[in-house]
Parts: sequence; C-alpha cells; structure tokens
Amino acid sequence: MKNTPKEIQLGRILTEHRRKRGITQEELAAYIGVSKASVSKWETSTTYPDITLLPLLAAFFDISIDTLMGYEPQMTDEDIHRMYRTLSQDFSEKPFEEVVRNCRDLTKKYFSCTPVLFQMGILYLNHCGLAGTKEQTAALIEEAMALFERVKEESGDIGLASQAVNMEALCLLQLGRPQEVLELLNACEITRLTPEPLLARAWQMVGNPNEAKSILQASIYHTLLELLNLMLPYQELCADHKTAYEETYRRIEAISHIFQLDSLHPGIRMNICLSSARGFLHQGDPETALDILEKYAALAACDFAQMRLHGDTYFDLLDDWLEKNLVLGSDLPREESVIRSSMLQAVADDPDFSQLLDHDRFRMILHKLKAAQDSGRQN
Repeated sequence: MKNTPKEIQLGRILTEHRRKRGITQEELAAYIGVSKASVSKWETSTTYPDITLLPLLAAFFDISIDTLMGYEPQMTDEDIHRMYRTLSQDFSEKPFEEVVRNCRDLTKKYFSCTPVLFQMGILYLNHCGLAGTKEQTAALIEEAMALFERVKEESGDIGLASQAVNMEALCLLQLGRPQEVLELLNACEITRLTPEPLLARAWQMVGNPNEAKSILQASIYHTLLELLNLMLPYQELCADHKTAYEETYRRIEAISHIFQLDSLHPGIRMNICLSSARGFLHQGDPETALDILEKYAALAACDFAQMRLHGDTYFDLLDDWLEKNLVLGSDLPREESVIRSSMLQAVADDPDFSQLLDHDRFRMILHKLKAAQDSGRQN
C-alpha cells in the first residue's frame, strides 16, 4: 500500500467527511465492521481499505467512490495550463526521458480528458527536437499522433476534434507520410462559414459592442495568421519562377508592414524570414538572403516578452480575449532557453544555409543568434 499514488486523497477526504457527520473513528469502524485502528490507519494514509469496502464507505457518506478517493478524471483549463507550463519548464531543465515518463503517467491518469490529451500532443511536438536521436524524435511524434487520433474519435467538442485532425496531419507530414495526409484531409470539408460576424452582430444587438469588437479583433488576428500560413508554402512553391516568387514575397512583406508584425508577432515574422531567405538562395541571390537573415537575427534578439501572443494599439482587446479563450493564454509553448536555442539551430543546422558559411555577414548573424541563445539560458 505504500506505493499508492499521491493523487489518492482517501485519508484526508475520509477524515473530513467523518468530522462533518460528527462521528468518531470507533463509530465508523463499527459500521464498516473493522477495528478503530484500521480507520485510524486509513485516515493517516498508513494503509488503505480493502477494495471491497470502498462502496460501503462511499454509500455511508453519500459520495461517489471517485470523490472518496479524490480521483478527478478531468482537468479544468486552468489545471491544463499549469500542467503544460510545468512540463515545458521540466523539458528545459531535466533529462528528456524523465520528463517524457512523467508525461506518459499523466496521460494515463487523464486518458478520458481529451483537452489534456490534445495539449499533451502539442507539448510532445513542441519538444520532440530535444530527443537524442531521429528515432526518438519519430517515436514521440508517433505518440503525439496517437493522442490526436483519440481526441478526434472521443471528443464531443467539434472544434477540438477538428484541431486534432489538423495536428494528426502535421504529425504525418513530419513522419514523411504525405499520402496519408491526403487521405485524411481529403475527407474533410474545406469550405466553412465563420460565425464571428453573426456573434458580433448578436452581441451588438444585446447592447454589448465591446464584446462584439473583441470577437472580431480575435477573428481578424486569427485570419491574418492563417493567410500568412497559406502564403508561405505558396511562396515556396513559386521558387522555380523568379517573378512569382518575388511578387509573393513583396505581398507578404506588405501585409507584415501593415499589421506591424515585427512587434505584434515576431515569431511568425521569423518564420517568414527563414522561408524567404531559403527562397532567395535558390534564386541565386545570397545578398538578399543575408539581408533577410539579418532581420531574423534582430528579431531573435528582441525582448522575450514580445514573443508572447499579445495585442497592440489596433488589437487593443486581444489580450483579454487570449487569456479568456486559449488554454495557454498568451504563454508560449516552450521555455525561453529552448526557443532561443531553436532560433540558432534553425539557421546553423539548415543545410540550405551552409553555402553562406564563408560570408562574414553570415558568421556575424550566427554570432548574434548565439548571444541571444546565451541570454535565454541566463534568464
């Protein structure tokens, strides 16, 4: 009995309910048919009741067996947020395998809570790069995919199930299984109607224009990111057509400038820089690629607080919306030290950029990224 999980709170709960009833340990022992010493040991968690006695104890106090044992198969959004942040920090500080084992234990405990499973899958994908080998990385992605599949099949939340399908497709791509992505997503309905304008109109009609603005701001912000996430792969596909590539890059930059993405969302701006720099290298234009990588290094050196999701003077209601509607709120999915390291690795370990190693400007870019990485480790 000494190895009983710490999550079992039977002793504390038994004591609380006995005292609420105003009965002694002797009286409870007499009802159950055990000794007073047994009840005393249960309440101090020295030992636990035989499993056959649990229904009798639960019935006596008019509670469920789950309540009696303190077992909670579901987590609140706040609990999930706290769990994610703790595990994310653990990944940055503790041995990889130790943290993964802890994640697996939590997954087993909350296997019926699909929001927990979804966030655990996200956690795996965001930290699989810390695995020691390609085989370990692939294995963790496989685990994440299995979690997303369960969420897709078991969640009663249509929105969460839809997100799980997209994440399953991402896992398949990372595992090099594109045909399965086509089979998975071809069965999905791509055309969709957005409910936000109707919601905003309804809030306005009931006299709450601020809520209407908040919903529309969040939708504009989300649509902006979706648009850029569509344009980036399109830009890559245009790499063999110089004019189309440069025009797509120009339009992406125009959108970024209009919405001030350097400060609003440095993370997606950095993704744009990486993708664009690769493209210009393929176009045979290393100088423009270096110009873009210098922008990347400057963004990497920004105050880390700017990396968090946030609004600005235009999206002035976004911060509250993020905190109320996202499980992680404005928090980033990885710790600063992990993100800073990935910023350097994204350039230093990319074979596309190896042709720039002889350039002084490129070496200076790597130096700046290394300094940003060291800064993250100190914080």
